[in-house]
Amino acid sequence: MLYTGNGDDGTTKLFNCNQQKISKSSEVSEALGALDELNAFLGFVKVQSAMEPRIANALREMQENLFIIQAEVAGADKKIEKSAIENIEKLIGEIEKEIPPIKGFSITGGTELSALLDVARTLARRAERRLIAANEMNMCKISDETTVYMNRLSSLLFALARLANHIAGVAEESPKY
Repeated sequence: MLYTGNGDDGTTKLFNCNQQKISKSSEVSEALGALDELNAFLGFVKVQSAMEPRIANALREMQENLFIIQAEVAGADKKIEKSAIENIEKLIGEIEKEIPPIKGFSITGGTELSALLDVARTLARRAERRLIAANEMNMCKISDETTVYMNRLSSLLFALARLANHIAGVAEESPKY
């Protein structure tokens, strides 16, 4: 059955926890929702990036890692490994060698894929903020690796957005202020 009706009162239970009900508007629910929203959007971007396997593969790995983070937030005995952070940092380094250096802020877009990756970057930042808020309120416990991973994730999405434009031969456009 695709529904249980257990949350009809505005509460939910967290996976692998003490089964105490929490409000669906709690900081933990907000963090889990933001992570889920990000993961779903990454799936959409992954489909749109099928012609760029490097980008699609990076997005697939992000999705796997976000499931680990969601499990951690919900109380499961799971956490991001340091190697996931190292993989992101390595990929960012590889991309930085391929694209022109940053000269300042740039207007998002250029290509559809780049614009989608920039939206994903903002969703990652929101998920990070929600996760930090839930952790600061002691509503969940997240590892230091998870905090670092979430911070690097938006940097990788930014790098991928720039790479998508670079591959397409679209120059970045600076705001005129």
